[in-house]
Amino acid sequence: MIKAVLFDFDGTLIDTNELIFNSYRVAFREVFKREISDEEILTLYGRPLKASLMEYGEPWERLYNTYREYNETNHDTAAKEFDGASQGVKMIKDMGFKVGVVTSKRLHMVQRGIKILGLEDVFDIIITPDDTKKTKPDPEPVLCGCRKLGVKPEEAVYVGDSVFDMEAGKKAGTQLCSVKYTLTPIDELLSFNPDFLVDSMIEFAEILGRMM
Repeated sequence: MIKAVLFDFDGTLIDTNELIFNSYRVAFREVFKREISDEEILTLYGRPLKASLMEYGEPWERLYNTYREYNETNHDTAAKEFDGASQGVKMIKDMGFKVGVVTSKRLHMVQRGIKILGLEDVFDIIITPDDTKKTKPDPEPVLCGCRKLGVKPEEAVYVGDSVFDMEAGKKAGTQLCSVKYTLTPIDELLSFNPDFLVDSMIEFAEILGRMM
């Protein structure tokens, strides 16, 4: 029996895809004087920013600071809701499910995104990299979310858009929901055999409603 729904944030509820891509582009142009390809960005997408950029060696701090400056300056004008995301989350909450966010995004930026979505005071918990020693694709963040909500992993669904989301949820033992509007090739997400595959959070809420 499903008792809780945990959501990834960027790429799942809020569309910051172009902002994230542009943040990487600006950082790599300034620090390395080169263009980073979309394919390379996708290998970094969905992971904690600092850990991803450390792989580039000594200049990682300049990359990190340049990325953050561009991203934070442009976040509130560039970020937008995926169709039906807010309504779907509210529907799920109103049906009595516990709801939470498990993300690789920093807390104050998640809070800015939640305000854009109009979902203040809706989520029961928010799990960010500050809350766990390990990050996705390790299952620890998802397990932390389940623990804080007081549910067993098998009583929760983790909703996401990336391979890192699917792997973390799979290892944690939750059910999985993949969104179809992902930048990741859909076949890569389907390889994890998600329990649900949806076009919107409204569709997912309606599915959960029929299961009650």
